[in-house]
Amino acid sequence: MTILFQYTELASYFLAGVRELVQQGHAVHIVRWPVNKEAPFRFTFPEGVTVYERQDYNTRQLVALVRTIRPDLIITSGWVDKGYLQVCRKFKETIPTVMSMDNHWLGTARQQVMRLAAPLLLHRFFTHAWVPGAPQKHYALKLGFRPERIAEGFYCADVDHFSGAAPDRCEASPFPRKLIYVGRYVHQKGLDLLFPAFMELQKETPNDWELWCAGTGDLYDQRPTHPKIKHLGFLQPDELKETLKGAGVFVLPSRFEPWGVVVHEMAAAGFPMICSSAVGAATRFLEDGKNGYLFQNESRADLKQALKRMMSLSDEELRTMARHSHKLGMSYTPKMWAEQAVRTIGQ
Repeated sequence: MTILFQYTELASYFLAGVRELVQQGHAVHIVRWPVNKEAPFRFTFPEGVTVYERQDYNTRQLVALVRTIRPDLIITSGWVDKGYLQVCRKFKETIPTVMSMDNHWLGTARQQVMRLAAPLLLHRFFTHAWVPGAPQKHYALKLGFRPERIAEGFYCADVDHFSGAAPDRCEASPFPRKLIYVGRYVHQKGLDLLFPAFMELQKETPNDWELWCAGTGDLYDQRPTHPKIKHLGFLQPDELKETLKGAGVFVLPSRFEPWGVVVHEMAAAGFPMICSSAVGAATRFLEDGKNGYLFQNESRADLKQALKRMMSLSDEELRTMARHSHKLGMSYTPKMWAEQAVRTIGQ
């Protein structure tokens, strides 16, 4: 099978699934937007993958390119790129054209308009929807996609890259008293809730726990200085893998997080976790009280309480959570993702 991905922002975890497709004998073509400056990943593409830069093609040229590729399946990031949409429209009657999206259904006025307009705005271009999980499937149903034309699991972590680190927590003695945040320094990530909650706990009940933060962004220059908070900057995947060896609990306090593949990654790596109720991936990889705690979105008090509960656990309780996280993280793999693309959607 020849598969074309029309992508906006690539991520390294996506390429783990692409590698599986190639290993299964499929030809993969990727049209991509430029690399995001806030997440400047360096990509190594597997043999058998052909990559095209979106800015090198206008709409007419893009359609002509796809005619030469002759794909059996087209998978497209959302509906923002008009050129991508025109490609789907040209091929929709002969092959599956799949829309991916990670939006939650919130019932806003804009979403209500999209729901009503979907027959004209979306169904002219797409035959299927491939979404990360249950919150997005609900929206896809609202947009008029039939249940049998909706697949879940669009985002998948490169679990092999992270699973080898699970013993660093599942078997740790003593368990590492290090919280770790991985993400951008922007308002939506909720760091303005996490930093004061952590510092207040350290002031009220001083303890051995530290907070490590890996990432960069617009608010990085406003980061607080505290003896138990480490700001590590942006880390490439291999650098992050090395850093994770010394960390114990993952924290993601996002105000808005449609999915969050990092949650899957950290689960595979055996991290107990604390996530806000706005984190989509928590619906699959966080079971409250079993491998971590869910706190009410935007509630600093609730986040502080979740941190306090986690910090009070014994080594054995933390290891038990770590093992459950690892089990959840390994429940979906790039191999399953590739099979989903080919069997569930492509046929």
